[in-house]
Amino acid sequence: VQLVESGGGLVETGGSLRLSCAASGSSSSLEVMGWWRQAPGKQRELVATIIGRDGTTNYADSVKGRFTVSRGNDKNTIYLQMNALKPEDTAIYYCHAVTERALAYWGQGTQVTVSS
Repeated sequence: VQLVESGGGLVETGGSLRLSCAASGSSSSLEVMGWWRQAPGKQRELVATIIGRDGTTNYADSVKGRFTVSRGNDKNTIYLQMNALKPEDTAIYYCHAVTERALAYWGQGTQVTVSS
């Protein structure tokens, strides 16, 4: 499975960005897709997930009410709409997917920088 992210960039505090992640190359269903992030000097943390079967979403407390994860009609593309961005949201954002065979894949990451 190949995961390709896009949509990162530089934005001011309070601004918005939308990340995209397109999955390709899998013959099996993607059980879960999601977004993680890693800030300099910190561990990678979960941001949001979406279940392939029914579209159930889950968010880290730090982004609830500001970020929204969604998916395209083909269920192999997910998005992360990020609103009311804060400097502490600055990180590399990674797309993550787990197949029905429990194989996990990561994208190459996209940088999000929020200026104060």
